Amino acid sequence: MKRREREENSRDRRSDIRGGRKNERKNRDQRGRDSRLSREKRQSDEKPRQQRFMKEESQQEAPENLLTGRNPVIEALKSGRGIDRILIAKGAEGSVVKIAGMASDAGVQVQYVQRSVIDRIAAGLPHQGVAAFVSDYEYSDVDEILELAAEKGQDPFIVILDGIEDPHNLGAVIRTADASGAHGVIIQKRRAVSITPVVEKSAAGAAEYVKVARVANIAQTIDQLKKAGVWTAAVDMDGSDYWQADLSGPIAVVIGSEGRGISRLVKEKCDFTVSMPMLGHVNSLNASNAAALVMYEIVRQRSFR
Repeated sequence: MKRREREENSRDRRSDIRGGRKNERKNRDQRGRDSRLSREKRQSDEKPRQQRFMKEESQQEAPENLLTGRNPVIEALKSGRGIDRILIAKGAEGSVVKIAGMASDAGVQVQYVQRSVIDRIAAGLPHQGVAAFVSDYEYSDVDEILELAAEKGQDPFIVILDGIEDPHNLGAVIRTADASGAHGVIIQKRRAVSITPVVEKSAAGAAEYVKVARVANIAQTIDQLKKAGVWTAAVDMDGSDYWQADLSGPIAVVIGSEGRGISRLVKEKCDFTVSMPMLGHVNSLNASNAAALVMYEIVRQRSFR
């Protein structure tokens, strides 16, 4: 009898142990599932935050008064433009020595920083280890451009950009304008790119020397130029070949925007239209390329008149 009771108690204890182990495994599995769900929820919550952070980072832009690249900074120093301070990456070599010397002569502060600091401030702009905080770009007016031509004893040579929006195109036009001896470039105040760090970088320092005027109305500006004796040539698709037109006298060439071209009213104000033959599969040139061709045709004609 007692033996039977002992056997039954032993079976009960074994059953309780097995049940306890089973419950422990069940609880452990449940805790694992809860932990996994909690981890997945945290990751799910973290993903939008990471995406928002990445979006905010990608939307950051370089300061408007930041000039990047060695040549643009050198030309800014040469021209006497106001510079607050210059950042140079530690370990940078080559022309940075010249920049530091020019800055010292001009009394401009130079800070040597880690390249990552300039990377962050430049926000994607190529900088070659050099960046400068400069004063706002000083625009000229149309009269100043005409006065410059008179001072040089030359017929006015002006480039008018009707709605150019690409900063690289504007920078390239300014660079060619400087190289070809143009007296100035005229751009619109609205619905067009202004002088930005990207423009100055694309101009490779030429923006420090070329007079750029911003006007509210291109058509009215053409009327102003006509009163000053300047002829205006629209560069568009339906004109005569550009080398056949007489571009040797006082001239302003009008280049249209990348997508829309020259506006109807502006084109009607122009004295004549010139074109370049398109012999391939595309029917137009990049705005800065078209401008460069016409600018150097003006140089050619003036050289041989």
